Amino acid sequence: MDFFSAYHQGFARVAACALPVTIGDPAANAQAILEQARACDEQAVAVAVFPELSLSGYAIDDLLMQQPLLDAVLDAIDTLVEASADLLPMLVVGAPLRHGSRLFNCAVVIHRGRVLGVAPKSYLPNYREFYEKRHFAPGDDQRGQTIWLRGEPVPFGPDLLFAASDVPGLVVHAEVCEDVWVPIPPSAEAALAGATVLLNLSASPITVGRAEDRHLMCRSLSARGNAAYVYTAAGQGESTTDLSWDGMTMVYECGGLLAEGDRFSAEPLTSVADVDLDRLVQERIRQGSFDDNRRTFADRIDEFRSVAFELAPPSGDVGLRRSIDRFPFVPDDPARLAQDCYEAYNIQVHGLEQRMRAIGEPKLVIGVSGGLDSTHALIVAARAMDRLGRPRSDILAYTMPGFATSSSTKSNAQRLSELLGVTFSELDIRPAATQMLADMGHPAGQGEPVYDVTFENVQAGLRYDYLFRLANHHGGIVVGTGDMSELALGWCTYGVGDQMSHYNVNAGIPKTLIQHVIRWVIAEGFFDDAVDAVLEEIVEQEISPELVPSGDDAKPQSTEEKIGPYALQDFTLFHVHRQGARPSKIAFLAHHAWRDAEAGEWPPGYPEDRRISYDLKEIRHWLVVFLTRFFANQFKRSALPNGPKVVGGGSMSPRGDWRMPSDAAAATWLAELDRELPESSVE
Repeated sequence: MDFFSAYHQGFARVAACALPVTIGDPAANAQAILEQARACDEQAVAVAVFPELSLSGYAIDDLLMQQPLLDAVLDAIDTLVEASADLLPMLVVGAPLRHGSRLFNCAVVIHRGRVLGVAPKSYLPNYREFYEKRHFAPGDDQRGQTIWLRGEPVPFGPDLLFAASDVPGLVVHAEVCEDVWVPIPPSAEAALAGATVLLNLSASPITVGRAEDRHLMCRSLSARGNAAYVYTAAGQGESTTDLSWDGMTMVYECGGLLAEGDRFSAEPLTSVADVDLDRLVQERIRQGSFDDNRRTFADRIDEFRSVAFELAPPSGDVGLRRSIDRFPFVPDDPARLAQDCYEAYNIQVHGLEQRMRAIGEPKLVIGVSGGLDSTHALIVAARAMDRLGRPRSDILAYTMPGFATSSSTKSNAQRLSELLGVTFSELDIRPAATQMLADMGHPAGQGEPVYDVTFENVQAGLRYDYLFRLANHHGGIVVGTGDMSELALGWCTYGVGDQMSHYNVNAGIPKTLIQHVIRWVIAEGFFDDAVDAVLEEIVEQEISPELVPSGDDAKPQSTEEKIGPYALQDFTLFHVHRQGARPSKIAFLAHHAWRDAEAGEWPPGYPEDRRISYDLKEIRHWLVVFLTRFFANQFKRSALPNGPKVVGGGSMSPRGDWRMPSDAAAATWLAELDRELPESSVE
């Protein structure tokens, strides 16, 4: 079993390398490259990319056409090829090479003692500080060509894909500097042709603001190409006669920055990251328009050539060189979290506004328990009424105590409702529930402490039965409160229960995000201090359905003890729904995200006492619970009422981006987990 291997789990390690160059001394530069290549080998790197013209130096002007330099470049390539025989990484270095009667600015791809191919720079800058056409020929017309190196023919052209035969999904393409700055870069075509890891060997002298522009280019291309983009720029040692250099390195994946190095370093530096090849493949499968775009340009895309190589990655645990978010739905960055909360809240508010306009301004009927979800739905409703210029008294809030309702949650529901100025009422469901249980012949109807699912669902069903009839009676609609996490786990009562409503504002928002949206609402000052104080209390309390009376220990019923910690279950939900990931990979990712509470980032404002860790045994256990419940409860999601999609991670609506047969089984998913991470391995 290679469960702990990043390569086994669908990752490939890449490195963007910057180094002090020695002007016009390819032998010295080859040795400097080899020093970093050996360090990359020790770190189990699969692909290491070096700057543009890294063997010769970029800013050397007419020295580029001096025969001694060009001869020394060929010798330096020989040095790298021979030394690479015992190294793991594919080395991609910059070199000026003669082909035919012209000189080309090239990316030379070397691996395990041979040159796999040479990619010439397609587009040459010849404006402002650049004069590349004085020395080089553009390579955009060199598709399908061959160059002679070391006495043998080598594929030559911007149309080369380097595909690892033993690492599924690892397909590499290299372009050079200016190539990424044109409207349709070679790497865009390469991505359509199947490249997943796009490399850019750059020189790019630094000026004020250019680093931000580079980020924009690389981020955009990685996002639109559903690819990784690995960028490195020339740094220390290049001529500063008229320019300066910063040695910028970065790795992007699908628009997200995985790694970035310090700029203006006097020492060699390497930005290393593990690229999720599975994710890239999945994104392309899901986005059918990606392949449609390939079909549009099929005449060019089909001409790409594939060069196979065997990486032979190491087995065993090589660590994981990327940040894994504990909360995929909740950003760690404060500014991004605030932006997400702003959008989430307004998506919900605007969705409810439009539904009310379409119906004819009905009243809003909502069941309030004093818990997290109904609280959030209530403040969404209140904001919607404010924006529509209607009185909050048109919100009819009902608290409906059952057999296990605590005084604190009931009090919170009442206090919040009254402070918000909505119309508040209490409707005790216990007499009706007792009568129904008795009519059914259930022991609890005779006062016996039999607290089974029937006992729970009688209460949950009665609450919504009353809400629907109250909506009929008062000319209103029932606003749903159940969240996306509960829908994924089937933690809702089907039919006349919390699975149903006229419009569910919470259906698209996961449990782990709700508390942060409420905190954001407090910070934005939409309501007064008294309301905010109650909201703070509600956010801090334990999540409970309050359907079963406390036992002798007086401990209230805990949702998370039954269906698992929402932190872990939302983690799984994201990677199942958004990424289509294998269960064993989800366990691998959760292990890296959650094994050490002191490592990594936590979302802003996340309570210190809740910053805990989970071991692999716990992760596996709750993953099995998730998969079992997720498949068994699709019938509830197949009959969901309307509600807005909120997060990019998806929604559970059968009309949105989750369609699944109600009678599907989890057997294949559970079997994969048993095979890759047997229960006995974590005991």
